[in-house]
Amino acid sequence: MGRMVEEVAVQKGHVIILKITNKEDFNYKNLSKADVAIEFTNPDAAYENVRNCINRKVPVVSGSTGWNEKLVEIKKYCIEKKGTFLHASNFSIGVNIFFEINTHLARLMDSQYEYDVSIKEIHHTQKKDTPSGTAVTLAEQVIGQLKRKKEWINNISDDKTALQIISERTDPAAGTHQVKYSSSIDDIEIIHTAHNRMGFALGAVLAAEYICNKQGIFSMKDVLSL
Repeated sequence: MGRMVEEVAVQKGHVIILKITNKEDFNYKNLSKADVAIEFTNPDAAYENVRNCINRKVPVVSGSTGWNEKLVEIKKYCIEKKGTFLHASNFSIGVNIFFEINTHLARLMDSQYEYDVSIKEIHHTQKKDTPSGTAVTLAEQVIGQLKRKKEWINNISDDKTALQIISERTDPAAGTHQVKYSSSIDDIEIIHTAHNRMGFALGAVLAAEYICNKQGIFSMKDVLSL
């Protein structure tokens, strides 16, 4: 992702002043040269990376997933420090439109009790978090609208109050997400399939452009005016 973000940013006329590959480079002197930071690492490193950017007054866009349990804490910290932060489980323009469709469909299906719902996601084998952050976002949106679903689980279960997320890892797969409502009569499903990962990089750069010179907590809904 780092290489793709750099490629898109340069194509759009931006200058990459620093690519951090070790902690020694992650210092105030280097970060002070940047207008904005884009963070794509892993669940174990994301929290400290974002916190360091906030401490150094650098607006930060984060696409790392798998650390949702710390997002509330880091957003609170950002507000306290009057920083700038935007996190997304997926920066693809198509996926963010897909999120809006998913929420609306779940709202429509809340009173249609004959339908059960499940989520399936397919990613490449190097994907570090399971389920994907995008699948978790989709599940949380459904649970927020569908009163009969209380939680999501990452396995097959007979519990009708649980929303099943089925995860597959196969190469090559940039990312496919399916939300399916099934009844004895018919199925309703929405699917988003990424052909490559360039859309994620483009969205991250658009997000960086958006938060530059701003203060506060933002999302891709702000960037795309959704």
